[in-house]
Amino acid sequence: MLKPNLILLYVQNPAESSAFYSRLFGRQPSASFPTYVAFDFDGGLSFGLWSMSAENFQASGEGNRTELAFMVEDDAAVERLYDAWCREGVTIEQELMTAVFGRTFVALDPDGHRLRVCTPDG
Repeated sequence: MLKPNLILLYVQNPAESSAFYSRLFGRQPSASFPTYVAFDFDGGLSFGLWSMSAENFQASGEGNRTELAFMVEDDAAVERLYDAWCREGVTIEQELMTAVFGRTFVALDPDGHRLRVCTPDG
């Protein structure tokens, strides 16, 4: 059975994106190269940032069509993270709101990838 183990975002500037995600994740990358940066997490999940100017880079389409979701324990945790990211100067695309599944908001990384914070479904 296949098990997804890597989330990969295409970025303009891996160093800038690495600094951004290091602040959000509260950890340093596990690997860092001029055109690729990786963060490792428990359970075998890796998060990679790949430069769109890397040699042999090829992708079709335009724009950022990704939403990375961070599920936290409850609505209060969503609100705390919203306040913290606002203090950090993170760009907010969708303000804090209540959806059918609870409190949520959407921020943007330096390349415009959507970062949703919410509670687990259910």
